[in-house]
Amino acid sequence: MARKAAQWPSEETLLLWKREQARLKARMVDRDTEAWQRDPTFSGLQRVGGVDVSFVNGDSDRACASLVVLSYPELKVVYEDSHMVHLKAPYVSGFLAFREVPFLVELVQRLQQKEPGFMPQVLLVDGNGVLHQRGFGVACHLGVLTDLPCVGVAKKLLRVDGLENNSLHKEKIMLLQAGGDTFPLMGNSGTVLGMALKSHEHSTNPLYVSVGHRVSLEVAVRLTHHCCRFRIPEPIRQHSGQDQWEQPCQRLSQRPSTATLRRLVLVPRTPIRMAPRAWLFQADIRSRDYIRRTLGHPGSPAQRQERSQKEQRPKVCPKDGPGAPADQVRPPEDYGRDSSTDLKDPQPGFQEQQKDQQLERTEHHEDSDL
Repeated sequence: MARKAAQWPSEETLLLWKREQARLKARMVDRDTEAWQRDPTFSGLQRVGGVDVSFVNGDSDRACASLVVLSYPELKVVYEDSHMVHLKAPYVSGFLAFREVPFLVELVQRLQQKEPGFMPQVLLVDGNGVLHQRGFGVACHLGVLTDLPCVGVAKKLLRVDGLENNSLHKEKIMLLQAGGDTFPLMGNSGTVLGMALKSHEHSTNPLYVSVGHRVSLEVAVRLTHHCCRFRIPEPIRQHSGQDQWEQPCQRLSQRPSTATLRRLVLVPRTPIRMAPRAWLFQADIRSRDYIRRTLGHPGSPAQRQERSQKEQRPKVCPKDGPGAPADQVRPPEDYGRDSSTDLKDPQPGFQEQQKDQQLERTEHHEDSDL
């Protein structure tokens, strides 16, 4: 039986939500409260948690609420819990906490009851903290209700207090050179609401880090960066398991898109872990040269000359030679069907080995030409 979709809240409900946010905001703490936060190396920090609510494609009311706890600094998963939920409240900008936080609080309480030894010392929340219309986002809301230090980590800039993703903002992003570089997010009010963080050397888009509860902005930014092996911090990234790639990989198993092939060619040093693992087995990607041919990429001058020489080489004659009787010569359309039986190969896969070695020798030429 299909469930009813969440209805838009009434004006009275929105007013009650605003009052509840103001009441809880009075309990929020925006400074460091733990000893490990005052240590430059975070000595004493052993467990970092991450929470997220992931939505089902095509269904705005069903979602998966999840909690993951990692060891620190190893960033190994020590506890994880998730369950499907039915969201009773609709999405209303500025009131996301009333839609998602009850399920996240339930996960934290369940962990406290089942495995209190794995309780995280800090939570990274996929959302905003004080970077919010009323200065009390989902990370603040969750932190106050659970009384845990919380950090808001958003992937997109929330446009509040005059903050815009305009040309000036993009220029500041371009100035972020190394992993760990930041710039403050100062609104028209003159208040610093958060920091834009280049979380990884190879990431092009920053993260937007803000205070949630019981943590300073400086510690929040530094901790977020220390938890990043890639662009997204591990406590949040771990929610995106292999099942996240199931549908994309089914599409890629047929044929990678042109955009995907371009990304693999133009960023040859991108860690393979950033891509779905199924590409290694399902996608029809034979070599970088194959990708270039698919895209019409010209390649390096040396490669173009080599291909030109190959095109000028004479075709291989049938085994009976050019002087064989016409009735014994195979028709041209049959030459490519089973040529391996006609040409004597000293070892199976010998030609493929030679091609792989040749590609390895020209690897540095390829990279310099991209």
